[in-house]
Amino acid sequence: MQSTTPATNIDRIVRLPECINITGLSAASIHRGIMNGTFPAKIRLGENSVGWRLSSILKWVEEREVVTVDNCKQVAPGAKRGRKPRNTSKEG
Repeated sequence: MQSTTPATNIDRIVRLPECINITGLSAASIHRGIMNGTFPAKIRLGENSVGWRLSSILKWVEEREVVTVDNCKQVAPGAKRGRKPRNTSKEG
């Protein structure tokens, strides 16, 4: 009797929408990372299709630095965020 359980150790190929979902990056950021060599390379699947190995995407995610208080850039204390208020006074 054969098992109907899917194999979990198979390294499957993921396409761009799933890659975006896994990483949280935009398509432009993924392509920029590929060009810079900071993101896993694409695999050509056919004439008009590409994908990524799931294992390489998950490894890339695991290698990202975890944000902590020690490695964050602090905003200047007391700095105002957002736009400066408009000068609404009318002179003349």
